[in-house]
Amino acid sequence: MAGKENLKIITDKNQMRTWTRAMRSQGKTIALVPTMGFLHDGHLSLIEEAHKHTHLVVVSIYVNPSQFAPSEDLSTYPSDFDGDIRKLMAVPGGVDAVFHPYNLYDYGVESARCGNSGVSNGTAVVSCLEESGSGHETWVRVERLEKGMCGIRRPVFFRGVATIVAKLFNIVEPDVAVFGKKDYQQWRIIRRMVRDLDFSINIVGSEIMRDVDGLAMSSRNVGLSLEERQKALSINRSLSKAKSAAERGELNCKSLKSLVVDEIREAGGELDYVEIVEQESLEVVEEIKSPVVILIAAWFGKVRLIDNIEISI
Repeated sequence: MAGKENLKIITDKNQMRTWTRAMRSQGKTIALVPTMGFLHDGHLSLIEEAHKHTHLVVVSIYVNPSQFAPSEDLSTYPSDFDGDIRKLMAVPGGVDAVFHPYNLYDYGVESARCGNSGVSNGTAVVSCLEESGSGHETWVRVERLEKGMCGIRRPVFFRGVATIVAKLFNIVEPDVAVFGKKDYQQWRIIRRMVRDLDFSINIVGSEIMRDVDGLAMSSRNVGLSLEERQKALSINRSLSKAKSAAERGELNCKSLKSLVVDEIREAGGELDYVEIVEQESLEVVEEIKSPVVILIAAWFGKVRLIDNIEISI
C-alpha cells in the first residue's frame, strides 16, 4: 500500500485540535505517534503499528526543549524536516497529518524562552526552566518510575517528556498513542501517567526495530564512526547472551549483569548503567521470579545508546 500524497502539515495547536475534533465528529479514530524528527525505519514502524488500531494517524515532530538540561545542547539535536516529510509520504498506509509546532511553551509572555529550533528571539535556548514564573511552570512527574536508570543522569528528562506528552495528548486528543519500547522506561512512564491521570488513550508499545547488524535503530546512531558502531554491536550481543543464560536456568541477576558488563567493556564501551528490573514497576530485582527487562545505557565515543531485552520465564 502506497503512502498518502495529501499529507496535511499543521503548525498551530488550535488548528490541530480543530482538525482532530472534526475527524472524530465523522466517526474517525485517531492515533498519535510522537517524535522529535530525524526519522528512521524504527519511527516508520510505529506508524505501521498505529494503522492497526485507528482510522487516521497523526505524527508529531517537535524537538522538546523541556527534556534538555542546561548542560545539554538542544541546538545540536539532528533534524531534517524535509527528509522526514518525504519519508512520511512514502510510508505504507501513509500519514494523515503532521503536527509540527514551533514552540509549545510560548504563552505570549516575554519570559517564555523555550524554542523548537534551539534559538528563540536570537537567544540560545538550552532548557525550559523558567526563573520569573510568568512563563511555563507546570510539570508532570511520574515520581517513582522516573528515578532510576536514565533518570539518574538526566534528572529533568522524564519530567520534560511526561509534560510534553500530556500537552500533545490535550492538543491532538488521540484514541491511541504509539511509543517504541527501545525507550522502555519512557514507555512505562507514559503508561503510568495515562493510568494515573485518567487519559482515555490506549498506549501501545511497539517492539524494537534493529538494523541488519543487530544495532537498535536510533537517531543517535548517525554520530557513530564505523569503528564505534562495530563496538556498539556488543550491546545486543550481550543482551542476547544474558537472555539465553536466563532461559537455561541462570536466574541470579548479579551473574546475568556480569555477562552484559564484561561483553560491553571488552568491546570498548563505557557503561552508564545495566539494570534488571520488573517489567511494570521497574523495581530492581536480585533474582528472576517474574517477567523482567534488562536495561542498558552505554557510551561509544561521544554517543550514548540505550537498549533492552524482555525476559518472561
